[in-house]
This record gives sequence, structure tokens and C-alpha cells, in this order.
Amino acid sequence: MERLNGEARRPDRLLSWMGGLADPTRLRLLHLLDRQELGVAELCAVLKLPQSTVSRHLKLLSGDGWLAARTRATSRLYRMAELDAGARKLWRLAREQTGAWAALEQDRARLERLLATRRGAAERFFAGAAAEWERMRAALYGQGFVVEALCAALPRAWTVADLGCGTGDLAARLAGRVRQVHAVDRSAAMLKVAQRRWGDRKNLTFWPSELSRLVLPDGCCDAAFLFLVLAYQEDPAPVLREAARILRPGGRLVVADLTVHADEEFRRRMGQARDGFRPDELAALLAAAGLAAPAVARLAPEPGARGPALLVAAAERPA
Repeated sequence: MERLNGEARRPDRLLSWMGGLADPTRLRLLHLLDRQELGVAELCAVLKLPQSTVSRHLKLLSGDGWLAARTRATSRLYRMAELDAGARKLWRLAREQTGAWAALEQDRARLERLLATRRGAAERFFAGAAAEWERMRAALYGQGFVVEALCAALPRAWTVADLGCGTGDLAARLAGRVRQVHAVDRSAAMLKVAQRRWGDRKNLTFWPSELSRLVLPDGCCDAAFLFLVLAYQEDPAPVLREAARILRPGGRLVVADLTVHADEEFRRRMGQARDGFRPDELAALLAAAGLAAPAVARLAPEPGARGPALLVAAAERPA
């Protein structure tokens, strides 16, 4: 079967693409997987279809190149593949023509409930862990990665953002070294602890906000930090795009997060949506967010750290 990663120069290739879209169930699957990575069981729950039916359509769409997949523990996760220009045009047309289907409205409602349940796991974890977060984080990951990441930037005149600031330890450290710090988090419990501990810092401002829809204006920061944040995101792409947006031209984003691991129990216990990142995967995400020269390095695990190994990445907004 011809795939979608080449030019459509033969009729059979175009017919193959069109055949992949010529079924309501496959169209529903593509709408769900266009922006969201989901497993087979989750797709069955959203579509209200048996696993055999969903798996059959996933196999066909994957064979035609519409979908990409990866394995996490015992699960197979699917998402829309990177399409060439011709396939993208065909999908845009199909998406526009089918977007108002009643079945899709129901799918979207069920998907939102499913994602809310996922987010609730992270919220419950942070609400319960706020008071002990710094101790827990140090025990799991150590503290060396903080120093590693701070070395990427920090002229005194800079304004920086700590995105997903948690209880504010990093934001407070940054406030002692730069002109202004914006500390952002979606967890009310975390921000309450952070403000109680660090609210007296005159150059430290706390913002309750979703990281995928930051309240900060364009180009307001010289640097931004995402420390142990992306693994909690269902879709890291909009978070990275927002981080890039608030940087001035030439500003730098620094990311520290988990390398890919196979400890599924750890991921569930921490309420994380992902099992970490490969260096090449994180570099590609940074580039896709419009950031230039992404550089990613693995960090050696600290003695006594019980969590997965970490990596640190830095990239710049083009001037």
C-alpha cells in the first residue's frame, strides 16, 4: 500500500488516500487523533465501539500512512502522522466538511470527559503533595539539574518566566539573580504554598494560568524555564508554542524533564501523562514550536535519586 510521505503522482496513490477517508468511523478516528494521542481502549470508550472494530480501522489508517504509533508499557498509542502537502490538503477538506457531524460532537464531549479524568490524576497528586513537594522532588530527582539548567542563561537585567513553578523554589532562586520573575502554575494548591513562602520577593510575580494559554504578553521575557512540567502535559506542543511566544527575539527556553522510562507504576503514582522524552523527540518538539538551535543533553543520575534519569534542553526564539 502506498504511503502518504511521498508525492501523489499516480492515481492509485490518490485513490488509496481517499479510500482511507471513505468511512465514517475512520473519519471519527482521524478527528480524535489529529491533535491528541490516544490508546485503543480510550478510542473504544470515546467512539463507543468494540475493540475489534477500532483496531481494524486503526490498522488500515496506519497502513495507508494516516497514523503514527508508539508503544508505552503494554499500550499502543496512536496519533496523526506527519503528512505531505497533498495529504494535508485532502484532510483539511475532509475535516471542514465533516466538522459539524452530530457524532463528532458526541465524540468530543466524551473525549473531554476522558481528558478531564486524566488531568484530575495530576491535580489530585499536586493538591496532596504541595506541602512536601520540594522534599519529594529532591528525593526523586536530586538538585543538580537545577544548577545545570540555570547555567544556560541569567544576565542580571533579564526578565524570566518559571512555567509550572510549583511551590516556587526555582522562581525564588531566579529572583535573586535577575530583574523580574513571572512564576506561572495552574495548580491553586501549589501557588498558595509558593506565595506563602516567597510572596515577599518584590521582583517575583505569581500568575494562575494554563500553560497552554499563558496570560503573559508576547515577547515579555528574556528566558523561560519548564522544569519537570512537560511529562504532565497530554500535548506538550501548545505549551512549548506558548513558551516560545512570550520570549523576545533571541530569548531562550530551558527545559528539564524525564528521559523515556518503563516504570508505569511510577508514572501513575506521579499523575504524569507521559513516560518521558527521547532527546531527539524533545529537540523536534522545540523546533516545531518555532525555536532555533535546540540542544538536548542527558544528565547523569545523582547518587540517591530514586526517579528516572533526566535530560536538559535549551533553544532560542529566532531573532
